[in-house]
Amino acid sequence: MDLDPDLAALRPLGPFFALRPLSGSPGDPARALPTLARAYGDTSAGGAPDGHGDPLAFRVRKVTEALRAPEDRIAASVTQQGLAARLWSVTLGCAVLYGSIPGLAPRLLRWDPDAAAPDDLWLTEVRARPGDAATVAATVLDGHLEPLAAALRARHPVAAGLLRGNSASALAGAARQLDRWARTHGRPDVAARARALTAELFTHPLLADTGTLTGTAFRRRSCCLYYRVPGGGVCGDCCFTRPPRSSPRAPSG
Repeated sequence: MDLDPDLAALRPLGPFFALRPLSGSPGDPARALPTLARAYGDTSAGGAPDGHGDPLAFRVRKVTEALRAPEDRIAASVTQQGLAARLWSVTLGCAVLYGSIPGLAPRLLRWDPDAAAPDDLWLTEVRARPGDAATVAATVLDGHLEPLAAALRARHPVAAGLLRGNSASALAGAARQLDRWARTHGRPDVAARARALTAELFTHPLLADTGTLTGTAFRRRSCCLYYRVPGGGVCGDCCFTRPPRSSPRAPSG
């Protein structure tokens, strides 16, 4: 199946999978949003600062306030995992349903740091690329999650292993949702492709040591720090089975 301009096949999968193209109207408000390249620190990448100044810092502050997080590094972790989930969902969904993925270079994606999925990302144009594991990994890990991690770690004391664990957790979560949708809708072929592609992606050096993947179930070796949020607990794939009682630093992986 060829990529369609609206990536319509992604919509039934849920909001994290949806990705809308910019409209042809010069007055489309999304055109004024910063690119993800700008959020990662490339100020020459295009896209206005959108009144938020530094879009990544704005997002971390917003998450800190929303969660009442006692440390900025917690919000930095949650911010990174949220973007990772969006990027993996879009890319994995396209690779499995279309057999190809859109080019998702950071300069092609507009980002609203004040919005939640699916109203946070817009794609400037749809350009088809291969949907193999190597291209998917290069698109998401090399193109986005590594520069995002570097930008966050330059400002917050969050461990590289923790962020890699977040990336792996987000990938496993996208695979589970895609597998669940495929089985509910009688598409065992889609479920099989999703599992096979996810398993291959987990052999990538940046993901291979992050935890254990069994089918679409994942147990990570690090913690995203969510347990440190007031009222928070441990996630389903956390290395902890219960929130630590007294630990200033969670395992970083």
